[in-house]
Formats: sequence, structure tokens, C-alpha cells
Amino acid sequence: MCETTDMSKTFREWNVEQAMMFPPRVLDFVAADHLAHFVRNVVLEELDLKKIMDQYSESRGYPPYHPAMITALILYAYTQKIYSSRRIAAACEQRVDFMAVTGMQQPDFRTINEFRKRHLKELRELFQQVLKLCQKAGMVKLAHVALDGTRISGNAAKDQTQTYGRMKKTEQELAEEIAGWFREAERQDQSEDAAYGVGRRGDELPGWVSDKKQRLEKIRQAKAELEAEAKAEAERKKEEHAQKPPRNRARNPIPETPGEDEKRNLTDGDSRLLKTSHGYIQGYNAQIAVDADSQVIVAQTVTNQRTDSRHLGPLVQQIESNTQDGVGEISADSGYYSEQNLEQLERAGIRGYIACGRRDKDGTWHGDVGPLGRRMRGRIDQGGRQSRYRLRKQTVEPVFGIIKSVRGFRQFLLRGISNVSAEWSLLCAAHNILKLAKWNAAAA
Repeated sequence: MCETTDMSKTFREWNVEQAMMFPPRVLDFVAADHLAHFVRNVVLEELDLKKIMDQYSESRGYPPYHPAMITALILYAYTQKIYSSRRIAAACEQRVDFMAVTGMQQPDFRTINEFRKRHLKELRELFQQVLKLCQKAGMVKLAHVALDGTRISGNAAKDQTQTYGRMKKTEQELAEEIAGWFREAERQDQSEDAAYGVGRRGDELPGWVSDKKQRLEKIRQAKAELEAEAKAEAERKKEEHAQKPPRNRARNPIPETPGEDEKRNLTDGDSRLLKTSHGYIQGYNAQIAVDADSQVIVAQTVTNQRTDSRHLGPLVQQIESNTQDGVGEISADSGYYSEQNLEQLERAGIRGYIACGRRDKDGTWHGDVGPLGRRMRGRIDQGGRQSRYRLRKQTVEPVFGIIKSVRGFRQFLLRGISNVSAEWSLLCAAHNILKLAKWNAAAA
């Protein structure tokens, strides 16, 4: 016990060994209005976890952690910019707000990681459920929705990316090298059999053989994927050309093999080299659509495509599917411009504000556009400084800033576009939960 020597002032007693007569409830660990309570209660009372719960039908064995608890733990961790299973497990032991979510249970990082991997598909679907809660609360107006994409690094290194031409050369070199090792191993076996007898062990390959064999397997797999993609693309183009006159078809045959410069990453074959303002990264193109009234994410997806123009249509369809409602206005930067996209917005009755080319500060537009693009330029110019296009910058860009800078999410943990898409969906759900919590606190 700490004793006070200064008699001029009395301090509160500080005794870390003093036992409590009545242990507090876990609910008392943090304030009643703390986010930990909100996330836990949303999972317990509002989210439908039937698809996860139905996977636990075996009555034998030691009882596992409650799936709702682990789900709440993962969602809460994402709101606290903690994504690694090891860091989540450490927080369960060290932070009282996490204890308020778990009821002082301490699942280890393997349990958390395995749960996330096992139920990735079901966890991905939580985004729609959380969005419906935001919609029910009156946060989703859809009067104006802004679209944008950002490049996020994948769990793969750029130096593990090879061209198709390099793959062919490396495959041949490694295959010849490994074949030489086997020939040498066989020669040594025969020599040792002659010297020591047939039953003597001597056939173990060096430890460094397996690593190069694994690299050869990865190269062959990536090479096969590139070849399959090239063949599928050739079939698609052949179908398109079949509808056109046969002019120049013989002079320009459609290749069924990848070009020598086609690239594929050996660590994460779905990731791509993407250009950013800070150079190239090996990663993915993460897309969101954000409601201008509340900055709630109303649609999201992840692709490995380098351009944004193909995503406008799917994002609009996802908004309508998620909310069962129509969009009034949409704004997006020039990456989403195409005459086809503008035509699609007109057919859907959505008033678009899409930048068509680059515009200088003096208002001069650059770049060739079609008739719909010229009309769109006129619409944006007509609004001037009050143009609805200006809502884009203050709606969607701050959300990316919060996700990347405030919550520190700059790299996906998982590999493969399916897993990465689920990871992004969870992150967007956590963003909407934070918005919903703030909305409810303001309404209280």
C-alpha cells in the first residue's frame, strides 16, 4: 500500500492488492453509452445469424465460443481499427471495452482467425443487414449518392509478379535444375548402394529442393491461369466477331495464348499492379457508393480491374437491391465516364453528375467526349460553384480518408478476390455501425 508522507494534503488510497467485496458486472466495465454496448446489442438483438448458427449442429465435444460473441468481437474490433486476429485476441485480455463485448471470455487468435475464415461468406452478408438498420433509422435518403474507388494493397509483394514470357523461361530453368538434382540423387543412390548395400538410406533430397519445387508449382499455376484467361477472352471476342463482317479477320487472328508481357502475381494471383498517386501497388480496386445525407455506405465491391468505368452500373444495381429503393442523383469523377454509363443513367431516370474529361480551374474541359458527355459538361458548368457535382468531393472522399487514415486500413489481410471482397464488406459494415451509433446518440 502506498503511504502518504506529506501531511499537508490527504490523497485517496491506492492499493492494487485490495479485493472487491462485490465484483462489478461486465456491463459496468465501460460507460452505459459506450460503443461496445451498442455493437454487442446490435449483434444480439438486430442481426440475423441463423446461417452461422446452423453450422453448429454437432452436440458432442467441448462447447465452442458462442458465434454471436465472436461476430460481435470481430465487428467491434473493426470499429477500433484492429484487424489482425492476434491483436484482437490481445485486446480481449487487455482492454475492458473488449471485455464488455466478450463477457471477459478470451478466445485465442487461432479461434478468431478460424471463425473468420470459416464464416467469411456469412460475415460478408452482414453489410446488407447493417445497411437496412441505417435505412430503418432514416439515415439513407438516396437523394444524392456519390461513387468512387480507391486502390488498396493486397497481401502480396510486387517483386513476386512475373510476365508470361518470364514464367515460361523460369519454368524451363527450374524444371531443368530440379531434374538435374534428381539425376544427381539417383547417381548418389547407386553409388551408395554399391558401397554400403541396397538397404542403406541415401535418397533424401537437399532441403532447398522443396522450396524451388514449390516455386515451380506456383509458376506453373499462374501460367495456367493466364493461359485460361487468354483462351476465355479469345472465345468471347470470337463470339463478338461472329456478328460482324469477316473483313480483316484472317489478317488479325485472335490469340488464344497470353501476350509475353501479361503479368500475374505468384503470391496472390487475383491481385494486380495498380497505379496510385504514390506509385504502383500490388492490390485491389475497392469501390463504394455513399449517401450524401449521412455518409452511409449503400453499396460496395472489390475488383482487380484497373479502371472504374465498368463499376457504375453494378454499383447502381446493388444500391437498388440493398435498399429496395431508387436513387435520385449520382455523382462520380471522370473515371466513371462512358457514353454507355450516361445512357444507362438516363434510362434508369437517375440524374447524373459525371465528370467527362479533365477540367482546368478556369472551367476549360479537355478530352474528346460523345454527345451525352458534352451535354453532361453543360449540366455541370450550368451549376457553377453550386453544382451538385461538388457533393461528390465532400461525400465519398472523406469516407476513404476515414477508412485509410483514421482507421488505418491500408492493406488487406486475406488473399484472393473472394476473401478480399468479404474483408472489405466487413469493413464497410463497421463503418455503417459507427454512423448508426452516432445517429442514435444524437437522437437520444
